[in-house]
Amino acid sequence: MAQQKSVWEWIADIYSKYHTFYFDGLKYTVLLGVVSIIFGVLLGVLVALLRLSRIAPLRWIAVAYIDFLRSTPAIVQVSLIYFGGTQLFPTIPDMLGLPSVFFYGVIALSINSSAYVAEIMRAGILSVDKGQMEAARSLGMPHGLAMRNIILPQAVKNIIPALGNEFVVVVKETAVVSTIGVGELMYKAGVIRGITFRGLEPYIIVMIFYFVVVFTLSKLVGLLERRMRASD
Repeated sequence: MAQQKSVWEWIADIYSKYHTFYFDGLKYTVLLGVVSIIFGVLLGVLVALLRLSRIAPLRWIAVAYIDFLRSTPAIVQVSLIYFGGTQLFPTIPDMLGLPSVFFYGVIALSINSSAYVAEIMRAGILSVDKGQMEAARSLGMPHGLAMRNIILPQAVKNIIPALGNEFVVVVKETAVVSTIGVGELMYKAGVIRGITFRGLEPYIIVMIFYFVVVFTLSKLVGLLERRMRASD
C-alpha cells in the first residue's frame, strides 16, 4: 500500500509545480494594489474637499458616499460594479496586455478605497491649526489658494503614514476581485485547487505569499512613520 503524502509534502509538491502561477498572481495583486490606491487617493481628495465644503448639499453628498461605501462589503461593491457596469455601460476592452476584468477590479477597489482615503484626508486637514487658515485669509488669500498653499502641505505630513496603512489594506482587499475572475493570488490558488483537487495546501501557500507581502509593506510603513516623527 502506497504511503500517503503529508500536508507538507503536498505543499512542497504543489509549490514546485505551480510556483509560476503564484508569482503571476502576485504581479496582479501588487499592480491592482498600486493602481487602485493611486486612483483611490485622487478620488478621495475630491470627496474630502466636498466633505469640508461650506455648501451643505455638497457635504451631504460626500457624507452619503462615504457612509454607503463604508457600510457595504467590498465583495458586493465589486460584483455590482462588474455585473452592473457590463450591463449598463459599454464593456471595457482588454488593454495594455491586461484583461478587461482587471480594470473593473481597479474601478471597484479605487471607489471603495476613496471613502477611507477621504476620511484620512479630512482628518489630516482638520489636524492643521485653524489659525493657519485665518492668518492666510487675513492676508487676503482666497480660501482655495490658502487650502492649496498653506493647509494641504502641512496636512500631508499627517496623511502620508495613514495612506501607507490604507495601501496595505487595499493589497489585502485585492483578494475580493478573484470573484469576477481577475487573476490575482487568490484566483490562482483556486485554479490550482481545481487542478490538484487539494483544498488546503494551495491556500496555505497563498496565505504565506500574502503574509510576506503585507508584513513587508507594514514594516516599511512603520519605518516611514518613525522617520516622520523623528523629523518633527
